[in-house]
Amino acid sequence: MNNGTMKLKGVVLGALLACAMSAGIAQAVTITVNGADPYVGYMNVFDLGGGYQFGSVWGLVDNTAVFAGNNLTLGPNTIGDPNSYWYTPSGGPGCTGNKIMEANTYVEPVGLSGQTVTFTGTVLANSLTSAHVARAFIRDFAPDFSSSVDQFVVLPASGSFSVTLATINDAARHVQYGFQVRGVDVWITELAPFGSVTVGPYLPSPTHGTSWGAIKATYR
Repeated sequence: MNNGTMKLKGVVLGALLACAMSAGIAQAVTITVNGADPYVGYMNVFDLGGGYQFGSVWGLVDNTAVFAGNNLTLGPNTIGDPNSYWYTPSGGPGCTGNKIMEANTYVEPVGLSGQTVTFTGTVLANSLTSAHVARAFIRDFAPDFSSSVDQFVVLPASGSFSVTLATINDAARHVQYGFQVRGVDVWITELAPFGSVTVGPYLPSPTHGTSWGAIKATYR
């Protein structure tokens, strides 16, 4: 095969891929845990009976979510406010959590709508007790966040995890991937017995020129 033929085939292949993208042909997109990605936190608060109280943006530290390189450690949420709204009888050693905290730590990149998205990684350690549940997720929210299509998977004691969702082809929607820890709030001096979970990439993170977890796309 001469160079002219190779160049022609390269031009044709590039044109076909460009046409596929412009026509909206679905892609399979695989993402893994990456400490360089723009993770944010959102907390939903419920009473002990499950009644919704409120939700708001929280910092990662407030979410009890800490990155060390590409590894992310998640733990039960702790509130420094001793008010009886948060703890019974009030905050301090030996108190009992008075709220269910749902800490969401996630990334919301642009361009995942209409794709079949897989989020994967490795559980490096997991000592959480039954008082808290940690899950990986992909969530596809309506433009006004009034509803969502979700896929969750409970993180195992160790080893790999994977969650996949075929997202809706609407660029106005919000596709998020990340982690959720749900359970009672814990006074800070009481955290250790409740454990934590540490997750990392499915494979060692390759060097790449894009953000959002070394996204890999294949056309079909």
